[in-house]
Amino acid sequence: MSNRKVWFITGAGRGLGVDIARAALATGHRVVASGRDSRRVSTALGGSNDVLAVKLDVTSGADAAAAVRTAVERFGRIDVLVNNAASFYAGYFEELTPEQMDRQLAASLIGPMNVTRAVLPVMRKQRSGHIISISSSAGLSGAFEFGTAYAASKFGLEGFMEALQVEVAPFGIATTVVNPGFFRTELLTEQSTNYAEPAIDDYDERRAKQLEFWKRQNGQQSGDPAKLARALLAIASQEPPPRRFIAGADAIATAEQKVTELKAQIEAFRGLSTSLAFESPEV
Repeated sequence: MSNRKVWFITGAGRGLGVDIARAALATGHRVVASGRDSRRVSTALGGSNDVLAVKLDVTSGADAAAAVRTAVERFGRIDVLVNNAASFYAGYFEELTPEQMDRQLAASLIGPMNVTRAVLPVMRKQRSGHIISISSSAGLSGAFEFGTAYAASKFGLEGFMEALQVEVAPFGIATTVVNPGFFRTELLTEQSTNYAEPAIDDYDERRAKQLEFWKRQNGQQSGDPAKLARALLAIASQEPPPRRFIAGADAIATAEQKVTELKAQIEAFRGLSTSLAFESPEV
C-alpha cells in the first residue's frame, strides 16, 4: 500500500475510537491505539504487527509525550492524529461543581492540546501530517440544555483548532474539526457520562426531564459510529482534507440553524454594528 499511514488515535479502548482504529487497519494503515488502560485497548483490537497499544491519559502531558515517543520508536512517524478521547459532564451550570467543570475541560479541551503538543514536533520534522479533532454539534451551537460544561469544552476545542490551522499549515500540516450529531457511541454510558448532583429546587422539574432524555438516548442514537469511522478515513485521503466535517443529518440541521441565527443577528443590528468606527475630526 503506497499511501500507508500511521494513525495515532486517542480513546481507542472503546466506542468510536475502536471503530476508527478498525477502519484504519482495514484500509491497510498502521495504528497507535491509546487509552488509559492499554490492556483494554489490546483486547479490543487484537494482536497485530500493525497495532501498537499505548497507555495514555490525555489529561497528562507526560503521558502524551511518552506515548508519542513510543509510537515513533515503533513506526518512525505519525501521519494522522485523531483527538477522540472525551467525557461528558451533564447538568445545569449552577449545579455543576467547579471541580466537574475542570474535569470536563481537562478531558475534552486540555487533553487534545496535550496530545497535539506532543505530536506537532514529529509532524513539523516530517513537514506533513493531519490533525483531526472530534468536536460535536455542541461545538457549533451551545443551545443544548444541560450541556454547559460540554459545550464550553467543545467551543474551546473549535477555537483552538481553527487558530492552530493557521499556525501549522506552512509546515504541511492540515487540521480538521469533526462535528458529529448523535452517534451510537459510548459517550452516554455510565463510564463516560457524569451528572451534576441536584442542588437547586428551581431546576427540579426540568432536571427530571433532562435526565430522562439523556439516559433514554443511550443506545438509541441514530448515527452509526462504524460509518463515521469510515467517513474519517475518506476525508483523511482527500488532498487537501476539509477543515471541517459535519457528520450526520442532525448535525447539518444544527449547523444550518446556527448559520440562520447568525445571519439574523447580523442583519438586526447591522446599522449599529457598522456605526462604531472612529470618525475623522473635521478640519
